[in-house]
Amino acid sequence: MSFSKDFLWGAASASAQIEGAWNEDGKCPSIWDNAGDKIKNGDTCHTSCDHYHRYKEDVALMRELGLKSYRFSVSMCRVMPEKGKINPKGLEFYKNLVSELRSANIEPLCTLYHWDLPQWVQDEGGWKNNRIVDWYLQYAEAVVDALSDSVSYWMTFNEPQCFIMMGYVMGTHAPFKHNVFTFRSHHIRNFLLAHGKCVRMIRQRAKTAPKIGIAMASTCYIPDSETPEGLSEAAKFSFEHQVGEGSNSLYMDPIGLGKASNMMKRCLSAEDLKIISAPLDFVGVNVYQPSNSMINKEKYDPDSRKKTSLGWVVDGRCLYWTIRQYWERYHLPVMVTENGMAANDTVQNGECHDPERVEFLDEFIGSMKRAADEGIPVLGYQHWSIMDNFEWCEGYGPRFGLIHIDYNTQKRTLKDSARHYAEIIRTNGENL
Repeated sequence: MSFSKDFLWGAASASAQIEGAWNEDGKCPSIWDNAGDKIKNGDTCHTSCDHYHRYKEDVALMRELGLKSYRFSVSMCRVMPEKGKINPKGLEFYKNLVSELRSANIEPLCTLYHWDLPQWVQDEGGWKNNRIVDWYLQYAEAVVDALSDSVSYWMTFNEPQCFIMMGYVMGTHAPFKHNVFTFRSHHIRNFLLAHGKCVRMIRQRAKTAPKIGIAMASTCYIPDSETPEGLSEAAKFSFEHQVGEGSNSLYMDPIGLGKASNMMKRCLSAEDLKIISAPLDFVGVNVYQPSNSMINKEKYDPDSRKKTSLGWVVDGRCLYWTIRQYWERYHLPVMVTENGMAANDTVQNGECHDPERVEFLDEFIGSMKRAADEGIPVLGYQHWSIMDNFEWCEGYGPRFGLIHIDYNTQKRTLKDSARHYAEIIRTNGENL
């Protein structure tokens, strides 16, 4: 079967990681703008790639690459910089961006929340405060009202496992709240209710027929064998044996199955689950490396495998197995909403050669092709990321982009991987 003729080949980004203009046109600070010395090398996201001022140039490069889609996120800080206040200038930027994408025949895929919580919300308790559900819904309504005449694809959240677990438990991401001994069930419940109510709201208010999903931090266990026993064991490792606040099932089962995990049963009522499990059109999976080495290091030797500059294992099989396991568990069409690798890319004589990323693309997209060939409904592939950017607490060291950014001059340079990806898109993956 391979990829459908309308397969959404694209690339992804996040507002806090590329936009810059951190205090312009009414925008309030985010928890990442106020991260201070938590970022390596004293870096900040205040300017980043200056996409806020250079979005037309960036969309032109996307068009040059032949992208069919582009996944971006809206900053709540631009749209709702104060409690109860909607900022027209913030909405205007995203309306202009979507218009530019449409003019380039690129499908806009909108993520409503990608980690950049307004500082004023955090000052009120952040995801611990039950009122965040209403604040988030008010913000999301404003975005849907402004963009849904031109946007059909919506993702309510990006990687709740990360912004709750890493932000409020481990303390390794903003807002850097560290308490590994406390289970944050109230944070998770607030996120789940915000998601479910947002899905209902989009269905009611969207001006064009919406396609709604969520982007999950999706890791999988690659089966030790493709026997029935091996497949069953792998699925259990991927969903049931990954306990704690980063697990697949803890966050996704209430959404996709209407069921609370054992850790959440006490705080999710039947009425909560009815709201949370509002039907979706697809599920997004963000896939970077398998979980085998965390679960069964004896059978899976990460030291013998290729790694990215961040030390993440490169094993393309994990993309196929994540897609398959999510499809078999939730029976929702799957979109790859993030997949990519960090490298130490440099520009020499006006060119940026990144052979590791070229190999990565072939390996991972080839793995995704297996899923499509088997008839699993894979809707699209959003490479992470369209350009080098602010990599959260790692600052500007790791480079994930198809486009190299010189942060001193803001010069954009297409990497070899960008041109290679353009050829994959042109052939709809048949050249793999």
